[in-house]
Amino acid sequence: MDLTLIIIIITTLASIAAFESPRIFDRLLLSPYMIVHRNEWYRVITHGFIHANWMHLLINMFVFYSFGQALMAYFTYYVGNAMIHFLVIYFGGMIFATLTTIMKNRNNYAYRGIGASGAVSAVLFACIFFDPWRKLLFMGIIPVPGIIFAILYLVYCSYMSRNSNDNINHDAHLYGAIFGFIYPVLIKPDLFQFFITDLMNPFGQ
Repeated sequence: MDLTLIIIIITTLASIAAFESPRIFDRLLLSPYMIVHRNEWYRVITHGFIHANWMHLLINMFVFYSFGQALMAYFTYYVGNAMIHFLVIYFGGMIFATLTTIMKNRNNYAYRGIGASGAVSAVLFACIFFDPWRKLLFMGIIPVPGIIFAILYLVYCSYMSRNSNDNINHDAHLYGAIFGFIYPVLIKPDLFQFFITDLMNPFGQ
């Protein structure tokens, strides 16, 4: 079975279980206080498998499915060992996206975080790296080239991280995206030149 679908199925089943059981929900969510003070580091991963509601789950999994298979193809073509790199970028993005949140809220017992947004942002931005002029929908409605979407997304997340109070972890979106964008260069530095070449050629090969 496709790795993207396997992750979606596991995430959906875990989210449904959390919907039905507050005990499971509380046990799996991201709690910086519990991570730092009680060494419950598993939460850095498990929080990415549960969601607040069906809409939260469906949006994350739709975006993930839309770009996950494309990313597997990019890794296969440019790097090799696609399955390994796909898992690293997904779970690495999930972990990297939580670091700032954990530092900021390590003494905040009330803070709670859930969702795969950091991991999904990493997958999305890795795809933008490999194909910067692919059209994406900003805010779900405005078609823009991927590289423009990336800039708008990063500016938006950075601004909202500093100024919003909407219970959305904009840091996770921001740092997950950054991880996804730089990961290809970390594993194969020559890819940066491919990115620059594509960036300078907006009308395609």
